[in-house]
Amino acid sequence: MAHKIIVTIDGFSSCGKSTLAKQLARELNYVFIDSGAMYRAITLYFLRNHVNHEKSAEVKKALHNIELWFEFNERSGRSDIYLNGENVEALIRDLLVSEHVSAIAAVKEVREFAVDQQQKMGEKKGIVMDGRDIGTTVFPDAELKIFMTADPAVRVERRFKELFERNPDITLDEVRINLEMRDYMDSNREISPLRKADDALVLDNSNLTMEEQLKVAHKWVKERLKGESIHPKA
Repeated sequence: MAHKIIVTIDGFSSCGKSTLAKQLARELNYVFIDSGAMYRAITLYFLRNHVNHEKSAEVKKALHNIELWFEFNERSGRSDIYLNGENVEALIRDLLVSEHVSAIAAVKEVREFAVDQQQKMGEKKGIVMDGRDIGTTVFPDAELKIFMTADPAVRVERRFKELFERNPDITLDEVRINLEMRDYMDSNREISPLRKADDALVLDNSNLTMEEQLKVAHKWVKERLKGESIHPKA
């Protein structure tokens, strides 16, 4: 499969975007671009070099010295992130990074830098990336754009099961309110709000297993590689 394309997967929280993106990348032997890992790698650089993210001049100078890319790790079956030539996949999961990444990722210059890096990664094609603005802002010309959705009740249940393992005291109502708030914020934020690209294919996985959703997405990829138009029933 010499010819490669860019696949974007957008959608609301708890729709299984990352799960499908990783599955599809592995199936196609494409690189999975983890935008969250990118922000963590930037945070790691800031912490190592004592960059004050509240000072624009320091942020811009630091970003100028950062280069990020992903490489597929055949041993682990995943794509590892590299920061200036160093594999930092394990280091970015450190608690200290986790405590600072949200604040740093919210900085306008950091977000613009990340999008620019992501676009450079897509120049050679052969990537799968998930998020909320990938098909609209990062790769508006991607060959295949998927917009994932699921029934709100299904999403709440999925998120509840995920959180319950760590917090047995959490309630369905708390999860529902949190998801509704995140949906509103994602759809109404000033910078790159969540919306379905006009040419995106909708994948409703309310009643699909992980294997079934992968089968649908993989079929769409094969049709795109053949240059065929897709008219999904979904």
